[in-house]
This record gives sequence, C-alpha cells and structure tokens, in this order.
Amino acid sequence: MVLLLLWAGAALGFGLFSAPVFFRELSSRDVAGRIAGLILARLDWAAWGAFGLAGLSWAGRWMAEVQEDLIGPIRLWSAGLLVALLMCLASSFIVSPKLREIRARIQAPIESLAPDQADRAAYQKAHGLSRNLFFLRILLAVGLAATVGLLPRGAED
Repeated sequence: MVLLLLWAGAALGFGLFSAPVFFRELSSRDVAGRIAGLILARLDWAAWGAFGLAGLSWAGRWMAEVQEDLIGPIRLWSAGLLVALLMCLASSFIVSPKLREIRARIQAPIESLAPDQADRAAYQKAHGLSRNLFFLRILLAVGLAATVGLLPRGAED
C-alpha cells in the first residue's frame, strides 16, 4: 500500500505541479518536453516496481482463494493490478519508444511542424495516449492502495 501511494504521489506531483512549470518557465517547449520525458521514463520504471511489489505481496493469498471462490475480492483486486501492469507494459515498451522514434525522425521541435503534418499528428496521438495511461495508473494505484486493507487476510477460523 505504501509503495503504491508513494508512486501515485510522485506521479501526481510531477503531472500536476512540475510538468506545467517546465512548459511555462523554460524557453523552449521542446526542451521542456525532453526533460518531462526523461522524468516520465523514470516514473514508468518506478511504477513497475510499485505495482510489481504490490503483486508479490498478495500472491500466496491469491493461490489460497483459488480453491474457495470463483470470483472474490482478491481476484478483483488482482484484475486491477493486472490492468495497471499492462498499462506499464504499454507505456514502457510501446508508447514511449514510439514517441522517441518520432522525435528522432523529425529532428525539430514538434511545434515547428504544420498541424496537419503526419509526424506531428502521430506524435500528438501517442502523447495523448501516454498522458491517459499515466493518469489512469495514478487512479489505479490510489484505488488499489485504498482497498488493500479490505482484502481477506487468509484462513479465518
């Protein structure tokens, strides 16, 4: 629970406070975007740690529930965790590399391209997906952390 809340706090702090300041105060949106991208890459790897370690903490209880209930609280919680890990996978290995590939291909600030240019449209689409995955993972982290205390503790006689 603590790891999930720490990651959610760091991600929320970056998304709501730091990133807007970068884009407002730095001389170039391109430089601000590159700095934000570096921070996001680190937050992505930290998300793997937070969600992965949260998953390790319930593995034994999940196996114990296999014999008892078809669908129980641990399985529902596990489904949320699996969705978060799939979002980490998509962000780290699909969307972020695509953004880096587009940036490397154009060799210019995104704003310098025409609004209807194919690379700019592809970049905007991938950036929007990245942002949505980021904030959905924050919501999942808070939700999973808030409900971990409601999970059964094991064999209760």
